[in-house]
Amino acid sequence: MSEIMLQQTPVVRVLPVWRAWLDRWPTPAALAAAGPADVVRAWGRLGYPRRALRLHAAATRIAHQHRNEVPNNHAQLLDLPGIGSYTAAAVAVFAFGQRHTVVDTNIRRVHARLFGAKALPAKSLTAAETRLADRLMPKDTELSVKWNQSVMELGALVCTARSPTCHECPVFEQCAWIAAGRPEPDYVPKGQSWHGTDRQVRGAMMAVLRHSSDPVPVSLLLTDRSGAEQLATRIENPGRDSAELLARLWSLPAPPEQRERALDGLVKDGLASRRDNTASLPD
Repeated sequence: MSEIMLQQTPVVRVLPVWRAWLDRWPTPAALAAAGPADVVRAWGRLGYPRRALRLHAAATRIAHQHRNEVPNNHAQLLDLPGIGSYTAAAVAVFAFGQRHTVVDTNIRRVHARLFGAKALPAKSLTAAETRLADRLMPKDTELSVKWNQSVMELGALVCTARSPTCHECPVFEQCAWIAAGRPEPDYVPKGQSWHGTDRQVRGAMMAVLRHSSDPVPVSLLLTDRSGAEQLATRIENPGRDSAELLARLWSLPAPPEQRERALDGLVKDGLASRRDNTASLPD
């Protein structure tokens, strides 16, 4: 659960949601028994809400095919819905103490600086990086687990992307990047755009759906501020949160075709249901 929640999301945002999920659904069977709408609603504002549905699908498979126990077999982990190579390896290593190569952004950055004299790793994972990680990992299983954990923490806490605290680094004297004079990155990292994108509109629509106990008229999701006053009367007692979320959605400078595209995308991804001119969280 934590590995999926932590994908592209910082620990500080994940921790309270992770704890709430474990309190509410302490076993795979408990999560599998929940409805998709409850799962998506409980995901809150973590972002990339399809991950919630993937977790639900994986829990259902675990409950039905693995006797309600997360499998400790790497191949079986890979076979679970929504589980890729990194997540399968991370669960096998950190949950079950097995020897597998784990390569996340933090580990890649440490390797790039320590051995490649590069400020940042390549924009996407390369075969050469994977081979290097394989070669560096200790043969001893117990030591390999500690190695993966240690290098990951080194990247997360010391060898950070923007402001590395090199004076605290235990391998400062062996670092090729330091020896090369800390050269600048080959590229400028760019975060994913948000304002004005379909993702922003989808997120605003999801917020409205999560806070509505009844199906929401599609017209309310697709309109903008200019048509909102007339349509708002079609929701009885929307509540303060719903009214504010609708106002936020209406205020977005999104043309009608973008709003329609965003809603269609939510339906296609299984994050919303649309029927009888209304929309709601998935059934």
